[in-house]
Amino acid sequence: MPITPTDQQLLSLLRENARAPTAELARRLGLSRTTVQSRIERLERQGLITGYTVRVSDEAERGHIRAHIMITVLPRQMAAVVRALHAMPQVRTLHSVSGPFDLVALGVVPGIGEMDELTDRIGAIEGVERTTSSIILSAKFER
Repeated sequence: MPITPTDQQLLSLLRENARAPTAELARRLGLSRTTVQSRIERLERQGLITGYTVRVSDEAERGHIRAHIMITVLPRQMAAVVRALHAMPQVRTLHSVSGPFDLVALGVVPGIGEMDELTDRIGAIEGVERTTSSIILSAKFER
């Protein structure tokens, strides 16, 4: 079944707050609570919603350093590099991308020294050719 504009709106609301009460979602969408619950259940069954996650407040990580770490991987080394990065809890997300880099990781650590150590650890992974990092100054919004 194709995803409808209403489903897109529902998914957007859930990205903002996956714990929002069904009644609140229904009010914001102009639908009944049972309709919203049915839509959520259908989206889960279809595999469009694969899970829910926690977003930690800025206050909880105040002072932490966040950086995008762009990674170039040697040929035929991608799987091993991804496994090594997955084992590092400081790497919050990892994306395969087009362009001059193969991967972009989001690193989150308590301080600049730890970010230096993290980028050194990533650079030392067998199969990583080089890394380039950009420290995130602020997030304008997240969904």
